[in-house]
Amino acid sequence: MSKDAVVPSRQRMRADARRNFDRIVAAAGALVAEHGAEASLEEIARRAEVGSATLHRHFPTRRALLEAVFEDRVKALCARADDLLTASDPGEALFTWLRAVGAHAAANRGLGASLMSGGDPALGRTCHEMIITAGEGLLARARAADAVRPGIAVTHLLKLVGAISLATEQEPDGPAEADRLLALAIDGVRPR
Repeated sequence: MSKDAVVPSRQRMRADARRNFDRIVAAAGALVAEHGAEASLEEIARRAEVGSATLHRHFPTRRALLEAVFEDRVKALCARADDLLTASDPGEALFTWLRAVGAHAAANRGLGASLMSGGDPALGRTCHEMIITAGEGLLARARAADAVRPGIAVTHLLKLVGAISLATEQEPDGPAEADRLLALAIDGVRPR
């Protein structure tokens, strides 16, 4: 991914540098969720309790920071899917994960669009493939349990979640509205 060319691997960092890196990514993620991809870098540094120089040492560009936030969120989403693979109810596991995808999309607030313009397409492709793979495992289990209609692909479900998130992104209560609409959509995915 493109950030690896600019940002050192977390494994090669000293412990204090790794902590700062993680705090910056967490603060940036929170501020992107609140204010969008144009969140203030100064506010990110303040919330992470690091100086501006530390932020820029780890992330020489806004894009590098946003890529780290996006990758971190995708990895968490995929880890959530892995955790749900052992759930006793495969249908509910899939639907729980789709809600997490919706929350992920709502928290991105322009992050994806910001990264798509002029960035390394490998990041988007890799993250997209990771999400597809994670969802396919959950969908396969739900299909085997007859918890979803036949003919539904994980890409259909992800497009549905993405469309709902996009439609509610600018609303004051966007994440809650997205969750309500997703509940309606999930009802339509269940077998009749």
